[in-house]
Amino acid sequence: MGRPDPADRQAPLRRPVALAVLWLAGLGVLGVSIALVLTIGPSGLTAGDVAQSALARLAGTESGLTRIQEGIIWNLRLPRTMMAALAGAGLALCGVILQSLLRNPLADPYILGISSGASTGAVLVVVLGVGAGAVGLTTGAFVGALTAFGFVLLLAFASGGTTDRVVLAGVAATQLFSAVTSFVVFIAADAEQTRGVLFWLLGSLASVRWSDVAVCGVVVLVGLLVCLLHTSSLDAFTFGQDAAAALGVNVARTRLVLMVVTALITAVIVSTCGAIGFVGLVLPHAARAVVGMRHRVLVPTAALLGAIFVVWIDAAARTVIAPQDLPIGVATALIGVPAFVVLLLRRGRHR
Repeated sequence: MGRPDPADRQAPLRRPVALAVLWLAGLGVLGVSIALVLTIGPSGLTAGDVAQSALARLAGTESGLTRIQEGIIWNLRLPRTMMAALAGAGLALCGVILQSLLRNPLADPYILGISSGASTGAVLVVVLGVGAGAVGLTTGAFVGALTAFGFVLLLAFASGGTTDRVVLAGVAATQLFSAVTSFVVFIAADAEQTRGVLFWLLGSLASVRWSDVAVCGVVVLVGLLVCLLHTSSLDAFTFGQDAAAALGVNVARTRLVLMVVTALITAVIVSTCGAIGFVGLVLPHAARAVVGMRHRVLVPTAALLGAIFVVWIDAAARTVIAPQDLPIGVATALIGVPAFVVLLLRRGRHR
């Protein structure tokens, strides 16, 4: 036998190196996107102003910008943009996990009824005053989201616990909590409350605070780490539950852990931002088109693409009909529906 070609020995390194370059480039695009988005709006800020303010903060010196400009950057636009990135990353991550666990390419984070439950919790607080002022809209939405998820788990596992039962339980929960929300709004809300509830239900990042960013950041980061620890199990789920069990995966425990993680991420995002549809449905497929099916690579790539996508969607949403904000859920749907149609047509041709 001849000596091995050095190129052959280096071949296994090519893909990891290419992926590292891809992720670094993606992080760079995300950082540049956030910096550019901060300049979009009527204040006249430039990328140089943003960089100057950031460097001054790091150095503990004066930036030379006015207090109004500093407030626009650090108190209005940056927390909103960071929340957009976290929401996009979290929803895309949840979409990848649910599509793998349920073996359904059309699954998304709202299939578990979480969005409808959050809407019900928010409406009960805003319209009926549940909590007597001690519970805010975000807390009410979070409790409602977890209640809906608990209902789905109870119904799904009581009926057998298979993936199709989970989907059916999610559909039932969505219809139930949507009906409760509509009923409460119909019988008790005035015109102003109805308008406020509708705007929140369609998705909005206008009132995001740094505390919301911190909570969502911790939840999304922990969720990402948990999912990365289960990527080999997710690869096994691609071939079905029986195949995963044969490969040594504890199917029931893995599915429960990952579904709880996706529920928590979705509940935190929905309780803060309202419903942002189609991100968790479309972005996982875009990530698969870029890096393939291996979840060790797919999970972080989808999160990164989701973050970049929602950052720019939110920038468009707050400028396209300025001075009003277009609800971000409307903006994502306007782009997501055509992508969803393309996905359906492609799947139809491949059958």
